[in-house]
Amino acid sequence: MRSFTFGISFCMALLLSTTTIAQNSGPNPDSETFDPDGTAHITRVVPMPATVSAEAQKWLKEIEGDSPHDAILAERRARTDRWQHSQSTEAKRIFPVNVEPQTIAGVRTDIISPLITPAENLKRVLINLHGGGFNSDSGSLIEGIPICNLAKIKVVSVYYRLAPENPFPAAVDDVVAVYKELLKAYQPRNIGIFGTSAGGILTAEVTVKLKQLGLPLPGALGLFTMLADFSRTSDSQQLFALNGFSGGIAPQDPNRAHDEEYVGRTDMRDPVLSPLFADLHGFPPSLLVTGTRDALLSSTSIFHRALLHAGVDAQLLVFEAMPHAFWYHFEFPETREALEMMAEFFDEKLGE
Repeated sequence: MRSFTFGISFCMALLLSTTTIAQNSGPNPDSETFDPDGTAHITRVVPMPATVSAEAQKWLKEIEGDSPHDAILAERRARTDRWQHSQSTEAKRIFPVNVEPQTIAGVRTDIISPLITPAENLKRVLINLHGGGFNSDSGSLIEGIPICNLAKIKVVSVYYRLAPENPFPAAVDDVVAVYKELLKAYQPRNIGIFGTSAGGILTAEVTVKLKQLGLPLPGALGLFTMLADFSRTSDSQQLFALNGFSGGIAPQDPNRAHDEEYVGRTDMRDPVLSPLFADLHGFPPSLLVTGTRDALLSSTSIFHRALLHAGVDAQLLVFEAMPHAFWYHFEFPETREALEMMAEFFDEKLGE
């Protein structure tokens, strides 16, 4: 497996008078050299893409200067809590729903309900597993509110236990407990599970665990930017930070766990922890979503191929120039498009 080390110089089009002038004047600033082991040292000038909306171009420009956050865990959690509160308030303004806290099988959840539920959706439910690197909550309401509003289906947002206090498989066990409780009221084909980033990983892990336990599998999965192999680092993880080109890009060991605090002492090729090594035959219909500047682009597409090889009904959506979990931001058309396609997927697949 090749590793990549990048010294990257990126220049957005807003800093250039025109792309044509930049391309035609002076020597070519792009360069690449390769070590004997295949490690690549690359410099690229990447103009702002004209293939995305004006709103997305503005946002990509705004996040250019983002720096990596190396805060201690308590600070990270406080920061993500503030972000969650701000964005969930905005989500509820754009996508009105009802939110009610509830404990299910001993696990804290939020029940997100449409203002009006169509009769055909009363027997359907979605389980949302939030992102946040397994150690914080960056998206429980941000993810659940829009999908609930657009799909007109109740969403149970699960506050699973977090690492490092509760490493794998604590989060899996929490979600399985909630799922088993929901099976008392819903047919499995009418239950969907979805999540972003850590939540997307957890969605796949939970499905493998349900299969091992001999429980009926849900009707559909939303694997929204994820990885399925903790034992290796993928190509796009060497290329991009969470905000694409900005936020700090450093070479990663290609043969170590993506998140050691979550993995704990578990074998990194354990089929529940890393579903790429599981038997994927019989997996539910799955929608995978990523972007061309997503750090988990490679990992998401690798798992998509694995699902296809197992004969699974799996769809992959890749959005131009979009970084990790871009649908957390509601100000540009690409987000609305992604959310509507997610909602339509569940509407089409649940109950088949």
